[in-house]
Parts: sequence; C-alpha cells; structure tokens
Amino acid sequence: MLAGSLLLAAQVVPEGRTFSCTPERVWDGDGPLWCKEGPRVRLAGIAAREINGSCRANQPCPRASAERARDALVRLVGKPTGRSREGHVIVAGSRLTCRSDGNGRGNRTAAWCTSPQIGDLSCAMVKSGTVVKWARYWRTHLCR
Repeated sequence: MLAGSLLLAAQVVPEGRTFSCTPERVWDGDGPLWCKEGPRVRLAGIAAREINGSCRANQPCPRASAERARDALVRLVGKPTGRSREGHVIVAGSRLTCRSDGNGRGNRTAAWCTSPQIGDLSCAMVKSGTVVKWARYWRTHLCR
C-alpha cells in the first residue's frame, strides 16, 4: 500500500517554483528521488542509464553502470537505510532545495536541486562520472 500512497501523493511542481525535497527513495542516477513532501524529482540536465542497464534511443548514454550512478546519487543525498519491495534504495537525507524545470514525464518534476552539504546535485553527478550532461535540458546551467 505504501507504493500506492506514494504514487497518489506525487505531483508535478510548476516550472520556476522553488520547493523542498527531503529524499526518501532513489530509483536510479537521475531519479526519481521520492520526496517526503510529495513530489518525485527527476534531476534536470543529466542522463543516466536506466536501472536495467539500457539507454533510451533519444538520450545520451553514459559509460557508467546504472548501479554506480544510483549509488553515487544515494551517497550525495543521504545514507541508505534499506530497500523497498519495488527495488528503490530507501535513504535518510537532508532536505534539498529544488527549482522546478517543469514536467519530467511520468508524474515527475524535472528540477535543479541543491544540497546543503554538496551544492548542485546535477553538477555533482556529472563530476562523479556516472551521468552525462544532456545538452537539450542543460542549456545554460552553470556549475558553481
């Protein structure tokens, strides 16, 4: 029932709006991050392999495995505390500040998120070498 209630709570945050996300679950290297506050976040501007190891035909394909990318994101947002029945890594982490970039498809919000410890998560994931910039969505974003 938990998965169903999380799905019902998911909402797309309107583009340009700033919101909080306390990560509870991570699926793969570019998300979604399941937020305690409700939204599911797909990190903006990056592409990771799908959790089954594949890459979609219409997106860049990094060399790193899906598991390496997912585990890098988990380390950036918090501490792993278990696994869900669906395969998500359950995490305990600090609250993120995110700015919506609009609909990330599949009832997800594409967003640029920052962590108090790490800074910009999309930039940190690119730096980890486990994801690649997706020029179509990265646009003029700067890493500081």
